[in-house]
Amino acid sequence: MTKIDTSRPENVLPTPSHTVGPFYGYALPFRGGEDIAPLGHPDTITVHGYVLDGEGKPLPDALVELWGPDQDGNLPTADGSMRRDPASGDFLGRNGVEFTGFGRIQTDADGHWYARTLRPGARGRNAPYVSVCVFARGLLVHLFTRIYLPGDDAALAADPLLAQVEEPRRDTLIAVEEGNGTYRFDIRLQGEGETVFLEFQ
Repeated sequence: MTKIDTSRPENVLPTPSHTVGPFYGYALPFRGGEDIAPLGHPDTITVHGYVLDGEGKPLPDALVELWGPDQDGNLPTADGSMRRDPASGDFLGRNGVEFTGFGRIQTDADGHWYARTLRPGARGRNAPYVSVCVFARGLLVHLFTRIYLPGDDAALAADPLLAQVEEPRRDTLIAVEEGNGTYRFDIRLQGEGETVFLEFQ
């Protein structure tokens, strides 16, 4: 048996990091989290995809949060994504009229997620995009990224953030149009085709 003198700092090995959980299925998801756009709104789009690990396998217990502006590029100020009855505390759901711009979706058993939201309008010099936050097993810190919509090549070329991303990796930030107002956006946490993630300082 080899003895290690742990009184000397250079002999002490770091404890490996470890995630506890994930416990995203408890308290965080809420009914209607995927229905961000008001019912029947003409500018509604559907964005969907898979959350994939480094081996390309889907994660059935990830959580995806979306924030986006309305079709005019205005950030919503309406409350109400998770309204509760003040008397009982019961969940009331969205009011179906106001656009809050926020949604929270848990991936299903196949790692798939989807959300119905408004087509975002451009803000300033930015091409239209939806902000994304990803929580998943193995992550000690959640990840941030963006979903840009295809269709306006000039706006995408002029976007300040996309201009900083190497050409081969830009596609990881741009959804694929599938027709009928539906877009696919897979989130790859690492490995080949890893999604570009953002760091806020």
